[in-house]
Amino acid sequence: MASYLHTMVRVRDLERSVAFYKVLGMREIRRREVPDGRYTLVYMGFDDNAHGQAEIELTYNWDQEDVYDLGNGFGHFAVGFDDVAAAVDKVREAGGKVTREAGPVKFGTTVIAFVEDPDGYKIEFIQRGTH
Repeated sequence: MASYLHTMVRVRDLERSVAFYKVLGMREIRRREVPDGRYTLVYMGFDDNAHGQAEIELTYNWDQEDVYDLGNGFGHFAVGFDDVAAAVDKVREAGGKVTREAGPVKFGTTVIAFVEDPDGYKIEFIQRGTH
């Protein structure tokens, strides 16, 4: 069974964005600094995602503060699967576009893949139990 996990957006000012989502009643669920990739991820949500509630992933690229607008600020939707490779195969068999095969994320061990919907929106598949 699949579940909706998070939506990722790039932000110019991470702490200002975190503060904004806190105003909405969200809390910071987890934060990950990735010095080798020069980015920080902050997951905001109303719960700890234990009940399947989706989160917002705020991505702060350390050297990119001034290059985002609403057109390129959106990143991707994320969906969790028990078997990412099998999910990718189903997309491929249905004639869908696979843009990244299942495998570990760069600078980490989480198994992910990317596909595109018919309009070109990116959807990340994340192996459950590894994110």
